[in-house]
Parts: sequence; C-alpha cells; structure tokens
Amino acid sequence: MSKVPVLIVGAGPVGLALAGDLAWRGVASMIVERTDGAIEQPKMDMVGVRTMEYARRWGIVENVENGGYNRDWGQDNVYVTSLTGYELGRERFPSSREAKPPLQSPQRRERCPQDKFDPVLRTWVRTFPQVDLRYLHELVAFTHDADGVVAEIYDEGGRETLQVEASYIVGCDGASSTVARLLGTKYTGQSVLTNTTNVIFKSAELKHLHDKGEAYRFIVVGPKGTWATLVAIDGWDRYRMSIVKSPREGLNREQVENVIRRVAGIDFPFEVQSIVNWTRRELVAESYGAGRIFIAGDAAHVMSPTGGFGMNTGIGDAVDLSWKLDAVLQGWGGPGLLEAYTLERRPVAERNAKESSGNLARMLSPGMMPLLLDDSRDGAAFRKQFGAEFSETMRREWYTLGIHLGYRYDDSPICAYDGTPAPPLEVARYEQTSRPGARAPHVRMSGGRSTLDLFGRGFVLLQFDPVLDATALEEGAKEYAVPLQVVKIDEPEIRTAYERNFVLVRPDGHVAWRGDKIPADAKALVATTSGRSPAYRAHQMQTR
Repeated sequence: MSKVPVLIVGAGPVGLALAGDLAWRGVASMIVERTDGAIEQPKMDMVGVRTMEYARRWGIVENVENGGYNRDWGQDNVYVTSLTGYELGRERFPSSREAKPPLQSPQRRERCPQDKFDPVLRTWVRTFPQVDLRYLHELVAFTHDADGVVAEIYDEGGRETLQVEASYIVGCDGASSTVARLLGTKYTGQSVLTNTTNVIFKSAELKHLHDKGEAYRFIVVGPKGTWATLVAIDGWDRYRMSIVKSPREGLNREQVENVIRRVAGIDFPFEVQSIVNWTRRELVAESYGAGRIFIAGDAAHVMSPTGGFGMNTGIGDAVDLSWKLDAVLQGWGGPGLLEAYTLERRPVAERNAKESSGNLARMLSPGMMPLLLDDSRDGAAFRKQFGAEFSETMRREWYTLGIHLGYRYDDSPICAYDGTPAPPLEVARYEQTSRPGARAPHVRMSGGRSTLDLFGRGFVLLQFDPVLDATALEEGAKEYAVPLQVVKIDEPEIRTAYERNFVLVRPDGHVAWRGDKIPADAKALVATTSGRSPAYRAHQMQTR
C-alpha cells in the first residue's frame, strides 16, 4: 500500500495546479489520471488575469506566454452572417503581445488552449520530487474515516489494482467526477442550457479567404438568430467551431463539414480533427467536500464557457484548498480552515456560473430577423441598427475584470471583518480594497516588484506605521506555530491602497484582517484566521 498526504484524482489544469501548488509549499501528493493526458478537444483557451498572478507566483509566466498560441494574432470579437458575408459589429482587442496589464494587476490574461496549457503545468509539476504523477490510473473506489482515506486505483498498464492510503483525497476529475459520485454530491442549477457540437478543424487557407481580418472569435448570426461561433484556437491554423442548439443526438461528420462551409460562406480545404457533442450546464455542488474528501474545478461546478470562467474558477479552488491542506498537514491549521473551503468558494462559483449563463443568453438573444440578409437599403439599415445593439449587448462578456479579480469571501469564518459594508460586486469594474475577504491590492513597489510578490507561503502582516508595535500578534502566531512574516513598508501609495496601518494577508493572497492597531485579543485573532477558533469573528459580529 502506497502512502501519501494528498491523493488528487484528475490531471487536468485544476488537478495539476493543485499538485504543483502543494509541492511548491513542500507537500507531497499522488495525482492519478485515467487517460494518457492527451487533449482531443481543448476545453479552454483563456488563462485569466488572476490565474496568471498565480503563474507569476509559481515562476511559469513565460512558459504560458510561450505555450504555443500566436501572440501576434488579433483578439477582436466579430459578429458576422458568415466569414464572407456581412460584418455586423466588432469589439476590438490587441494581440496578446500588444496587450497591457490592467492597472490593478502586474499580469494580463493570456491565450493558451488546454492542449498547450496542460503541458506547461505538467512540465512545471514534474520539477517537484514531491509529486507522483500517474497517467492511465483510474480511481475505482475509496473508504474514509476520521483517520484518513484508502483508495483503490486501477493501473491500466500493469492490469492491477493498487491501494493508496492518503490523509486527504481531492477530486479534480471533471463534470462526471468519480469522487463526487462516490461521495454522493448533490448539485443545484440547470442540467441543460443547450446541446452543442464542438468541432476542431485545421485550415491554413481560411484566414486568406475572407475580408474580416484577424479575430479571436467570430459569432455567426443568421435570420433565425445566433447559431455558431468560430474561435482561432491557436492563432495559426486551428479553429474551434461551436454549433449551438444542435440536435440532442449531435451531428455527424458530413453534417459538420457542411456547417463549416456555411460558417465560412464558401467551400475551402480543411481537415476535421475531432467532433464532440456535449451539453452546456449550470450546476454547482451543494458542498465541496465531507470529512477528508474534497472536490474542485468542474467536479464542483459546471458552467457555460461563455466568458472563460470555468477553468479559472477551478484554479482558484485549487489555490484556496492548497494552503488550507498544507496548514492542516503541518499542524498549525485548525479544522475551521477546511470547513471554510465550501463557504468561501461556492459563492464564487455560483456568481460565475450565473454570469456565464447570462453571457450565453445574451449571445443567443437575437430572434427572427427576415431582413438580416436582405441586399437592399432596408436590409443595410437593419444590419447597422442590429449590429450596434448586439455589440452593446455582448460588451458585458468582454470586460470582466470584476469577475476575475473582484471576487471576495464576504462571510468566511476564518476572516475577521471590521464592520465596513461590502461594496457591490461588479462585472466590468473592479476597485481594489483591503477589506477582509478581498484579494490584497496590487501596487508597484520600489524596485519594480508588486505587493502581490510578498504573499504565498505563510501569513504576511503588512505594517505601514513603523512606530506601532506588532509584538502581540507575532507572539500569538508563535504560540500557534502559524508562519507569519512582518513586512514594514514606508511607501505612501501602498499605504493608501491598503487603507489601514496593519493588514494581515493569508497565504492565498486574500486579506484576513486589517486595523490601525493590533487588537488586545491578538491571540484570538490568530486562532480565528488559522481555523482554530471562531471566537474573534463572533466578537466582531456582535460589534457590527
């Protein structure tokens, strides 16, 4: 029987990120994947800005940037009747190379489809001796109690069943998660949004056969409404076509090839590489775990890809869970840390899933439009008006910094709140704040570093008034063996962004507490933020 602190089921981007982040913290894991790791159809291609901030922490930003996407390819979103038909509207975006980070982050989002992103993560993970990565190994069953987990893993290569003993098991094994099924996980939401057919095809000629120029995505609208999208999956010669509202039984190859020609508006040479019929869903697990069993990523939440939130939400799950598992395994984290996992991450998934479904509804909002293809003055006037209105409707999906960076843990049992009201959550707009539960603000420091570079391993107490004494909090951390680094900063711009004399930041980069002086009950504050005691938070709730 093999023994390992954490058994991770599923070696997609979320499982790999969890294994890598644990190893980065010094925690060993075994990660098992029932497939050989090959990606037939990339499920994602956008690495969000928050995920890129984690990549910065892990030292793999350049690996993602050089992952294989054509970084000079224009990223416009274009609304058309076909590639050789009418252009109805366009949202312009620069190429990845030309794009600048937002003011609120040292990083920018990147294009890196899953068949390129997974290998980047896999290469990084394999640099850690703490990770035992096994492909063609499938979880069959597990038993668990208060002391640990025993899992049965079928080794396809050896044709044998192995037993693995672990302290914890995390299911990162997708929407049809074996871990979630064995755990009896229940979901809320919508089990069917649309039936869709995804097609990956290759054509070096297509980009030269139309006048629409470079674009990341074409949204194809016909007289009966929106019916397909075409994405430049690598910015070179591979495309992903999604046929929305396709028949429940899907489409065959001949039908797919006809649709490709219809999207282009012409016949041209192409090679169909894969066809997948699937169902869009909006589902969020009622609980992200029980006892020593947890789920993350698509095992915990399934959402429409309209917006690019799914994988990025899952990476957020992995980072949140990683530091908590590390703390508990090291002995300084109390049971409240793991109990907070569902409480913190589930609301994020609910919000992102609803926003994704809203994006889908907006994309499919056009109804019957008999004048759309009319080659007359009336037709031209209709297309101009419709294009302007549809462009405005779709704009919400393209500007989502508030989703990627603005999520907060507003009611976490391991955050100590100060009574300030929570500002509204917005989609496009994101204003940095040091309010407990929020992502700690990014500010450029002298020397060019970001304040985000200070966070990751343990707790960090930022001190902006050198005269004040933080000894009580330091002593409380020592008593509970909580890793704490005090960083004194004498830069007015950073003090303004952080709003208080002291700000305590968790290993995941979210604010745990803030104040103008160290509280008298500093030990209780440490106990609460390390998951040992809810006493400090209870006190804060009473004084709101």
